[in-house]
This record gives sequence, structure tokens and C-alpha cells, in this order.
Amino acid sequence: MNFFEHQDRARQNTQQLIGLFSLSIAVMIMAIYIATLFLFRMAPRVWWHPGIFLYVAGITIIAIAIGSLYKIACLREGGSVIAQGLGGRLLLPEMADEQGQQLLNIVEEMAIASGISVPQVYLLERETSINAFAAGFTPNDAVIGVTRGTLEHLSRDELQGVIGHEFSHILNGDMRLNLRLMGLLHGILFIYLTGELLWRIRGTSREDKGLPLWAFGLALMAIGGIGLLCGRLIKAAVSRQREFLADASAVQFTRNPNGLTGVFEKLQQMDSRLISPGAEAASHMFFGNALNPSFWENMFSTHPPLAERIRRVGGLNARNLAAMPSRNQVGSPSQESLTMGFAGGSSTMPGRIISQVGSVTPEHFAHAQALLSQLPESLRLGAREQQSAMAIAFALTLDTENLQIQERQITWLREVQPADLVEKTLELSNEISQLDSRIRLPLVDLAVPILRQNSAKECQRLCKCVHGLTVATGSLSLWHFVLQLILWHRLEPSINPVSTTTVEFTSIEQIWPDSLLVLSVIARVGHSQPDASTEDIAYAFRSGVFRLPKAGEQEKPEKPPSCNFTELKKSIERLRLATPKLKQALVDACAHTVLLDNKVTPSEADLLRAIAMTLDCPIPPFLNPQRGVSKQKQSSSKQS
Repeated sequence: MNFFEHQDRARQNTQQLIGLFSLSIAVMIMAIYIATLFLFRMAPRVWWHPGIFLYVAGITIIAIAIGSLYKIACLREGGSVIAQGLGGRLLLPEMADEQGQQLLNIVEEMAIASGISVPQVYLLERETSINAFAAGFTPNDAVIGVTRGTLEHLSRDELQGVIGHEFSHILNGDMRLNLRLMGLLHGILFIYLTGELLWRIRGTSREDKGLPLWAFGLALMAIGGIGLLCGRLIKAAVSRQREFLADASAVQFTRNPNGLTGVFEKLQQMDSRLISPGAEAASHMFFGNALNPSFWENMFSTHPPLAERIRRVGGLNARNLAAMPSRNQVGSPSQESLTMGFAGGSSTMPGRIISQVGSVTPEHFAHAQALLSQLPESLRLGAREQQSAMAIAFALTLDTENLQIQERQITWLREVQPADLVEKTLELSNEISQLDSRIRLPLVDLAVPILRQNSAKECQRLCKCVHGLTVATGSLSLWHFVLQLILWHRLEPSINPVSTTTVEFTSIEQIWPDSLLVLSVIARVGHSQPDASTEDIAYAFRSGVFRLPKAGEQEKPEKPPSCNFTELKKSIERLRLATPKLKQALVDACAHTVLLDNKVTPSEADLLRAIAMTLDCPIPPFLNPQRGVSKQKQSSSKQS
């Protein structure tokens, strides 16, 4: 099952969740209806009163809807709300101790390896148990929460296994489902809270006719307990298999089953419970069981038994570890493994690219570590500091080949930014220009977490300033378009925190013009060399078009449509609203267009990754060929 199938499965689980939620509401309505009959002493004489039933049903549905909608509204800002509600604090690099720095390093490496934005990390300082969670709506706005006990009791390999588990939840679409589950179930819990309020009201005399109000409140608490039971059943139904999947994915990511097994063995001896009162509502999000063990919890636990998780991970070890490369082999990835045979070409390559979307392998992880190891300490630390992170964004925009254009950019930047920030930009620009160009997009992602600490207006101002530096060049290059596209997308959760991407397009007909435009641009970028002909562009374009669903039924232009970058951005924004299956078809068509001539230029690699990332289809960084190696080969061939 690939990334897109997981996304579709998550959508199907959402539909199942709504069905189970509706069934739970029906059970609660009947229970409240029976309690109401006893309140007015109508039972057991007459059991059916349509008017009373409709009244009870209406009030119950409204109460549950209010509770659910209120919680959903509170959760619209994403995972940071969950983390803060559990007592977490944002782990800032300058305030992190040695254990915190290690955690940040692992998260950065895993994010670069998987091609997603580096998640913000929250530390649950008061929690001494071993546990962690991931929360958010998309991979672009995810946050990871880790307890203090996790940092204190786990080795680096074990911590890497836990983070790999949470990244699986990020990549497989579990987070959005978990947030919806949390929002919907709060409405059921609202019945219990209402009953508790009525039970505390002692003003009604016990001599009054009928059941006292406090007793009715007690009945609502009991009925709310039924809702709580239904909520536990729903959580268990949705979460258990996804925990097994996340465990398996963590082993795949790290190729080190012993790390995850070591965590489970420590959990058998220690604890994963949380003291936070918000643990009940968020229990299905955690790595381990966050609630107090009891007969109730064991019956309806959101997590599989630890013994079963150990057995399955051990089974993965026995069956698959022999077929996996050793960590020593993985530590030094070759050009062939990272580019997946781009130089030789293969008819199966586009399909292999699709299979790599939303996945992480040890090759990806080692590649990310190798890229990050190239960074000077000043850049690695600078990406974690506010002013330097802004300077990195500006430095990536500067033209380092044409000094006249760069001077024009600097002159404009001095008019809108402080002098010390401009000087920092020039300093970092000199360092960045000496690095392998493959490091540019990962460097953006490294700077994103600290840039997101700015207000929405400051993030907008940053994006506008990058745009202004681009305009100062006199022409918009492909790299500048890619940089602006990625930067705006990564900062979108801060610029518009209540914005969520919903599916609006379910058929290819609805996005056909946008798909044609994207494929046209990719075909033109891949054949921008002086010796490329219009026939080559048209052939690459047509080849990509026929990879789209129902291509034979759609109207196709005689030649690739032309457009500018503004129109391209609008089309990409529309394509973001398509179903996962349509996105899969589009990414496949783009990959086929790129790989048709068995060559991948740096511009093609950057554009393909930028488009896929903006569609929330993370592609690992191996799509970028090792340009430094390629240049060396070209120069040596010329000399010979």
C-alpha cells in the first residue's frame, strides 16, 4: 500500500468513523429517552411517546453538535493546540539541553529524508513516562510531542524508532483522522459533562413529584458513560491496526528493529501513562497507552498489547532483516541508489517514484544525514535562530552569478530591512554559494520551524520580501519560483492557521486544464537546452498526458499550452484540492514526463519536488541528482 492508498484508506476510515459516531448517538438518544420516561413516571405504563422522543432526539443531537463543533473549532489551529493542552512547551533550539538537541537533530534528519516540512517539537516537561504523539492536519503543519521521560530513558536508536513511528502517522494520513475523532467524540463527552453539572445542582427538593433533577443528572452521567464506552470502542476500532502499521513503518525507516523492541521492553517495566487531564481525549494519538491500566482500559484500549507489538516487530526482524542492507552499507549511499538509476533510465521508474512518495528508507535517511553533514556549523545553527533563518531565506534568493543583479537586490533589501540583517544575508550567501546546490531545499526546511514562530503578518512580510528580491532581478527564474512556492506553502500554517485543505475535485475532468498546464511546464523545463526542438517538448508533453486517467476521453491541445508562473501557481493551488488518487495520477504523469528522455536536470528535479510537496505528496530528496558529482564527470569527460 503506497502513500496515496493510505490517504484514501484514511478517508474511508473517516466515513466509518462518522457511521460509528451516528450509531453511538442513536444509542444515547434511546437511553436518554428511557430516562426521560422514568423522570415523568410514564414508564413502564407507556413506552412510546413520539413527541417526547422527537424532543429528546432534537435536544440530544443539538447538545452533541454543540460539543463537537466547539471542539472542532478549537482544533482548527492544528497540532500545536493539542500539544499545549497536554502541557507541552515548544522546544526551541537555544533553550534545549543536550537531550533536546538530540531530539531536534533526529526530527530534522527524518523530515529531510521524507521530504516534509520539519515539524515543530513540543516537550511535555512534567511527564516522566515514555510516550510521544504526532498531531496536525497535513504533513505540512504537523507537530511532534515527546515526554521528558522519553528523552531521559531512551537511547538514540530507541528514540529514533519512536520518532519513526510518529512520522508514519504523519505520512499515512492518521493525524487528520485522529483530530476529527477527537472533535466528534467531545460531543458525546458533552452529555456526561451536562449530567455532572445537573447532579451538582442540589436546589430541587426530593419531595417534588417525579425524579429529582440531580438524579436526572446522575442518569445523564451514566448515559455519558455509555458515550464514553462508545468513544473507546471507536478509538480502538480506528487506532489499533494503524499502530501496527506505524511500528512496521518505523522498522522500515530505521532498518533497526532492535531500537523499537527496546522501547517496548522498557515500557513493560516502566510506564507510558500521562498525568495530564487531557490524556483521555488524546489517548488514541500516543505511541503507547496514555491512560491508567484497568479492566475497562484493557477491554477497549486504543493500543495493541505490548507483547503483541514486540512479537510483530520481532517477526519483521526475523523475516526481513536478512534482506535489508546493513547500516554500514546504508551509511554511504551511492549515486545509483540515491538517483534510483536516473542515468540508465527505466520504464518502471515513474512507478518507483510513486512508491517512494511518503516513504522513508535507510538510503533516504543516510542521504539526509550526508546532506546535513555538509552544512557548516554556522548554517546549521543559523537555521535555528530567528534573524539568521530570515537571512537564509533572503540569501537563497540572491543571484550569486551576476554581481550587478545581486547589487540591485541588496540595494532594494537595504530599503526594507535593517542593516544587520542585510549584512547577515550577505555573509550567509557567501557560505551557501560554496555548497552543493542539492542542499538548498533542505536548508529551507531547516529554517521553517523557527520562521513559523513569527506572527502571520511577519510571515507574510517575509514572503513578500523574497518576492521583492526576485522582482529586483528583472526576471523570474525557475529556482525563484520553486523557492517562493515552497516557502509560502511551508509557512501557510502560520499565515492562515485555520485554513485546511478539503477535497473538492473527484474527477479528472474537473482538473484537466490545470493538469495539462503543469505537464506543459515540466516538458518545457526538461527540454530547455539549445538543441531541444519543439517536437521533443510536444512528445514529452503528450507522453505525460496519456498517463492521466481517462486521457483518451478528454480533449487534448495540438501543442503544449503556454503560461506564466502566476498561472502555474493558480493551477497547483487547484490541484491541491483533488483526491489522493488524482494526485497520484498527476505525480505519476509528471514523473513520466521528466524521465521520458532518461535524463533529469537539476531544474526538473527541483520543479517536480516542489509541485509534489505543494500537493502534500512528500518526495524524498533522492530525486535531486548529485550535481556536484555530475559536474565533475562532465569536466573530466571534456578534458579527456
